[in-house]
Amino acid sequence: MRVRFIPVACLSLIVMAAPVLAKEKKHDKQMDPQQMMELWKQMAQPGEPHKLFAGLAGSWTTVTKEWMEPGKPPTESSGTAEMKMLLDGRFLYQEYTGQMMGQPFSGIGIDSYDNMTKKYVTAWMDSMGTGIFLMEGTASPDGKTITLKGQHPEPGGGQMKHRAVWKIVDSNTQTFEMYGTHHGKKESKVLEITYTRKAS
Repeated sequence: MRVRFIPVACLSLIVMAAPVLAKEKKHDKQMDPQQMMELWKQMAQPGEPHKLFAGLAGSWTTVTKEWMEPGKPPTESSGTAEMKMLLDGRFLYQEYTGQMMGQPFSGIGIDSYDNMTKKYVTAWMDSMGTGIFLMEGTASPDGKTITLKGQHPEPGGGQMKHRAVWKIVDSNTQTFEMYGTHHGKKESKVLEITYTRKAS
């Protein structure tokens, strides 16, 4: 059953993607299945954003700053991160270990560039919750500054909105800054992580 399911699933994806692909190429008439399959193959190939992600694979040390209250000094802690590419260079996978709010903390992230939507997408899960946090955004022309936005439920109700700025400074340095908005209040910086590649 599993083997038979794969081509059916692929065909379903092609059918769903057809309107988007047709619009992308501005065809006047509906594309035939072969054309759709060829375009789908093109969309599935890793491009420049994925090559940039691949350059981040390896071992990193981290320095984290947390702002619990606006205007007050941050707390600082150290950690490590391991990064590798998944599925033939399509996704960047991260395992992070450190501290958060004075407690041991671990998290897993998957970063991607979706060729179909032309958006960067991040999925994050960690030991401080049971949900999966999703963010989406775009990058600067050189692809090295990625701005992401997302939101998650807050205890007691409502949503906390987030804006993240991920800067790939060079092959050995990257920074991740997170800004949050609680219950419609003014945005404030809540997190900063500096990644430095471990010496080989």
